[in-house]
Amino acid sequence: MTIFNFNSDSNISNWKIVDDVVMGGRSNGEFKLSNEGYGEFSGKISLENNGGFSSVRYAFETLNSSGYSKFIIRIKGDGKMFQFRVKANSNSRHSYIYKFNTTRDWQTIEIPFKEMSPSFRGYALDIPNYNGEQMENITFLIGNKKEESFMLLIDSIILK
Repeated sequence: MTIFNFNSDSNISNWKIVDDVVMGGRSNGEFKLSNEGYGEFSGKISLENNGGFSSVRYAFETLNSSGYSKFIIRIKGDGKMFQFRVKANSNSRHSYIYKFNTTRDWQTIEIPFKEMSPSFRGYALDIPNYNGEQMENITFLIGNKKEESFMLLIDSIILK
C-alpha cells in the first residue's frame, strides 16, 4: 500500500513543517517539491534557545495497517542521520521512531514496525514498540544535537 509517492504533480499541502520554534528554538526547515518531483525537506538546525530539531509531518485519515509489517522508504540524504516517525493516533503525545543514516545516494530503507521504539521529546518510553495496527501520521525529523544544514529527498513511502 502506498502512503505517498512523490511526483511533479503531488499535492503536498498536508505536509507540515514542525521546528523547535514551537518551544522557543531557532531552527528553520522547509518542504517543497524539487524540480525532479521529489519531496525536498531542507533547512538549518540551530541550538539557540535550547533548540535543535526540524521535522516535516504528513497527517492523514486513520489507516488500518494491521495487514502490514514494515515501511519501505526511498530517500536520498546528505550523509546525516534522520528519524522516521509514526503516530498510531494523532492525539498521542508519543511517536514511534526509527533512526537511519543517509549516504548521499538513493537508498531504499526497510523499517520493520516492531523496531520502531516509543519516544516523547527525545526520551525513550517504557511501553511496547509499535504494533502496526493503525496510523494517522508520519514524520521525518533531524535532530543530531549540533548546528548543521540538512537536505533529504523523499521519493516514496509504502507499507509492505
